[in-house]
Amino acid sequence: MLRRLHHEQPASFEFTPANLAWAQAQMTKFPVGRQASAIIPLLFRAQEQEGWLSKPAIETVADMLGMPYIRALEVATFYFMFQLAPVGSVAHIQICGTTSCMICGAEDLMKVCREKIAPHPYELSADGKFSWEEVECLGACANAPMAQIGKDYFEDLTEAGLASLIDTMAAGGTPKAGSETGRFSSEPVSGLTSCTETAGEKEAHNGSVARAVGIGDSIKRIDGTEVPLSAPWQMSGQHAPIGIMGTRPMSAVQQVAAEKAAKAAAPAPAAAPVAAPVAEAEEAPVESQGTKPAGLAAPRDGQADDLKKIEGIGPVLEAKLNEWGVFHFDQIAAWGPEEVAFADTNVPRFKGRCTRDKWVAQAKIIVEEGMERFLERAKTNDY
Repeated sequence: MLRRLHHEQPASFEFTPANLAWAQAQMTKFPVGRQASAIIPLLFRAQEQEGWLSKPAIETVADMLGMPYIRALEVATFYFMFQLAPVGSVAHIQICGTTSCMICGAEDLMKVCREKIAPHPYELSADGKFSWEEVECLGACANAPMAQIGKDYFEDLTEAGLASLIDTMAAGGTPKAGSETGRFSSEPVSGLTSCTETAGEKEAHNGSVARAVGIGDSIKRIDGTEVPLSAPWQMSGQHAPIGIMGTRPMSAVQQVAAEKAAKAAAPAPAAAPVAAPVAEAEEAPVESQGTKPAGLAAPRDGQADDLKKIEGIGPVLEAKLNEWGVFHFDQIAAWGPEEVAFADTNVPRFKGRCTRDKWVAQAKIIVEEGMERFLERAKTNDY
């Protein structure tokens, strides 16, 4: 399926303070120079905040990670978990249409969606509350047919059951995730055939459903304002609302980052200076290495080269290079080991990128062979 950005886009995007702190914490999970590996969680967080993924949101995440916009767009348009157009304000329903679900009645569920929401996938309902789509296998084959709404699975669905779910959500209610028939997980419809001696000891719900039930509001979207950085669950490890439908426990890294952020945000003793926020601590100066490249006072003829053509240089790094007086490809092509070492240790949050992405080699190809040849070689990373 051809996936394109929506024809109507907001003017801008900005993470809420809490979501920004969360995003910055994700970036610390990856080695220096590899922050781009956080692209999927950051894009998904942006989607959770707004309900869908807009072009400004994709570009904001790309700027944070020092990625060319096209690289972030490639990720956003490849994965179907990202919604590139506005979805229902209450719920976006994903009906599994692969073999097991199709055999067990997925087409009947899609019929309900067509009748109660909109005739075609990705269309908003008349009231704007709902949208739907058919998706590939969601891995709940034993409990077919099923649908995913946000992070929650609704399994063993019937036409009447799905219709009731939609009506409940439309009326402001919160349906319980899990099996419509009450199955705990994926045991046979007829009941357990093994481990029957412990059948009476199991919890009321499986782990996924228990989290949704625990928060008591599984269709709430996060906006960051209701979950301050110092919220109690961040210290206790309890489940926290983090997105459209459902919850997820904090990882150890998230807990450490949250604790640091909470301590930084706490008022300092009267006699001591206020602790700096985590984001500022990440930007602490490092000992410079190498020699700063010779710079120009301004671009030649008032026209700077588009340094973002070089793989590994995004808008943030281009701005830093311009700050150093580097505006042209031939300047980078002339760098030696000392200038490369300086760039590796002095670009913000992206240490080692100059060497890793071979900026000098790329710049030399552009200068010596021309942009057309460079773009051909870039397809195979032939630097």
